[in-house]
Amino acid sequence: MKLPSWNKRLLSSTRGRIIVLLRGSSQTVNELAEALDVTDNAVRAHLATLERDGLVQQSGTKAGTRKPHHEYELTAEAEQLFPKSLGLIFNHFLTVLGEQLSAQDADEIFAEVARRLASETAEKVKTRSLEERAQAVVEFVSSLGGLAMVKKYPDHLLIHGASCPFADIACEHQKVCQMVAKLISEIAQAPVVERCDRGEKVQCNFEIMMK
Repeated sequence: MKLPSWNKRLLSSTRGRIIVLLRGSSQTVNELAEALDVTDNAVRAHLATLERDGLVQQSGTKAGTRKPHHEYELTAEAEQLFPKSLGLIFNHFLTVLGEQLSAQDADEIFAEVARRLASETAEKVKTRSLEERAQAVVEFVSSLGGLAMVKKYPDHLLIHGASCPFADIACEHQKVCQMVAKLISEIAQAPVVERCDRGEKVQCNFEIMMK
């Protein structure tokens, strides 16, 4: 899978090379400076920026000649910088699924997956207001790596996704958007209409109808 151009630029920079080194194992400032052939102070400056951005954190200490040295490691957020193969695998899986099953059987499978994904959240918010349940949808999308917001209109609430966690597969498989609509409906406990834009930049839009 190809890296986005900005990701390539980052990972080819000194700061990016630090990220790559830390992905292999925890490192001290001295170890990073030696591997990169730069000064300790330069490494410290880059680490400070990476810590500020939530990509690096201190993980412990290692014994030194005169005093212990702090070790650094990547945070879970930093792993998102690296390409994953799950999207590619899932894409092929859905293609095979569509070839092997009838449209009705495939729809039933997607609906069941949506119900299972939504079940825990739906149970927690079932007694809350519709707007609170819609906000729970936004939080759930965030937990999947997406970014969404709720917009209120006279007859519906709109879940607008600024960043879709399924963007790499939704363009080829509309059933994924239908699955998300079912998931939202389960959590919101209301009818949902899917109005996603699967163009060059995927835009997620799901209308939660007010009863």
